[in-house]
Amino acid sequence: MASASSVSIPTVKRLEADDGAIGGRAETAVKIVTALEEAGVEFIDENGGGAGVRLRSKLPAPEG
Repeated sequence: MASASSVSIPTVKRLEADDGAIGGRAETAVKIVTALEEAGVEFIDENGGGAGVRLRSKLPAPEG
């Protein structure tokens, strides 16, 4: 995660170790969310069943 998001290892460890609401800088959150999305994680908005995450469906390879 640290390498993929360009966030320091100590910062990632601190965020993983926190119990409850995660603090930190907004820029750090953006970097981590972007890295997760690029790895295929899809964030799901609250839709009555609660917010969540899932792996994005793989798209078929382009023809050509």
